[in-house]
Amino acid sequence: MLRFYYNVVSPNSRRVWITLLEKELKFELVEVKYFDGEQFKPEFLAINPFHHVPTLVDDGFTLIESLAILDYLEAKYPTPTMLPTDAKDLGIVRMVQLITVNELMPATLPLTPMILGLPGADPEKIEHLVQKILTVLKFFEGLLDHRPFFGSESITLAEPVAGTIVPWLIMGGISLDSYPKLSAWCDRLIARPAWQKTQTPEIMAAIKSRMATRITETPSS
Repeated sequence: MLRFYYNVVSPNSRRVWITLLEKELKFELVEVKYFDGEQFKPEFLAINPFHHVPTLVDDGFTLIESLAILDYLEAKYPTPTMLPTDAKDLGIVRMVQLITVNELMPATLPLTPMILGLPGADPEKIEHLVQKILTVLKFFEGLLDHRPFFGSESITLAEPVAGTIVPWLIMGGISLDSYPKLSAWCDRLIARPAWQKTQTPEIMAAIKSRMATRITETPSS
């Protein structure tokens, strides 16, 4: 059976978790408690010497890095398929994945305290970050067409990547009103069982509690 090491505060973990659920695979869920330092314990370092999640073990084969894990799952467990075969559509999926990782996430993560209603967001940086986020949202809006998902009539590997970040923006007060196709896409995703199962009120409370603890413990400059 697949063994999936994750942490509830990790969006990288969640994208793999969602993909496992969408593919209806059987797997063992193993939480690595970051705030307890479990990622530095010898037994975990023996699996992943870079001490981070997600990590997936499949029949003795260990994978790290979330995008590599998604590609592995698609190749080994191709039903249901989550990658289009058309070159243009495949390009759309890959663009969404990489823009999320390289552009959207670096702009979103510093806003996490604001999104959770906690102190700690630097007002001087917020406007710059929001403008960067809006650039990404406008680009994503242009990539969506008449189909319900990026480059496909069915869910692709773009959705677990971008779809675990965009809903956070709404929570942080960033409106999708100017992006109707992206707004409908987001609503479509958060209604899916895989999204609901991986973002329960209990998980959100844990994220908020741990973020608050982290902020409190961070020395002021």
